[in-house]
Amino acid sequence: MKYLLILLLFLPLNLQAEVKEIDAYWAEVSRAVKTGDFQAYKATCHPEAVLVSGNKKQSYPLAKALVRWKKEFDDTKSGDRKSSAKFRFSSRYNDDTTAHETGMLLYEFSTKDGKAGKEYVFLEALLVKREGKWLIMMEYQKASGTVEDWEKLRE
Repeated sequence: MKYLLILLLFLPLNLQAEVKEIDAYWAEVSRAVKTGDFQAYKATCHPEAVLVSGNKKQSYPLAKALVRWKKEFDDTKSGDRKSSAKFRFSSRYNDDTTAHETGMLLYEFSTKDGKAGKEYVFLEALLVKREGKWLIMMEYQKASGTVEDWEKLRE
């Protein structure tokens, strides 16, 4: 019984440590998008990850999306494009090897030729921890959102 109580005392600390690691995961995703570091972004994805698009009503390997997104990363890296990805969450469930995150993504971009955009996207993500590293297993871009939706998630 004594050992069970000791274990329960440390459990919240372990979960807090995992949340910090997951926050670091999202910070790395944001950094990779902002700097155009395609290899770093790709390294945040499980090789068998799935992208689900609610707007397009499609599901396909995230690897296919990476092929499509590579030019944007290259343009960002070269300075022809500015990109950013920010995340806010409404619910976060995790243990030491899995996490389910629900919230929003704000993706912003601008190009040298004057194109610019802001996309607010309701998001669910399933992460797994493999060999000490968090990886996205499923990214579900549920639907478009609004700046008002985004502001409701302000920390």
